[in-house]
Amino acid sequence: MAYAEKTSVAVSKSIAEIVALVKAAGADRVAQFEEPERFQIQFAIADRHVRFQVGLPQLAEMPVRDGRGAALSAKQRTARMEQAHRQKARALLLVIKAKLESVESGVETFEQAFLPNVVMADGATVYERIAAPIADEYRTGAPRVMLLGRR
Repeated sequence: MAYAEKTSVAVSKSIAEIVALVKAAGADRVAQFEEPERFQIQFAIADRHVRFQVGLPQLAEMPVRDGRGAALSAKQRTARMEQAHRQKARALLLVIKAKLESVESGVETFEQAFLPNVVMADGATVYERIAAPIADEYRTGAPRVMLLGRR
């Protein structure tokens, strides 16, 4: 069962809570960006720019039948899609809250908690830069020198 699977909290309210949370943690710049297929939250804190991007399921991805095999109407499929969007927004709030708590409690440094989501000078996150080389190393079993770039 996914976290907040049955939440009724609107996506906009969850995003507002995230914005308030990061501002309370010291973010001096916060941006949000919404598209039908994803939303992003970006903020500047601890001399770093951080971006979270969450993909949102689309209507075409929703099941056409329920668990008993009965066909779902367009309205039912839309309701399921909207529920999935609400769940993702609540889950992101939980993730960011947990990372900030981890930093505040001294469990991790800011960099340890947020490193994958730190935005580099070219606009890519650390995760976007290193995910493919890591996957290649696991696939081939051969160590590979990973350079994030030189300036």
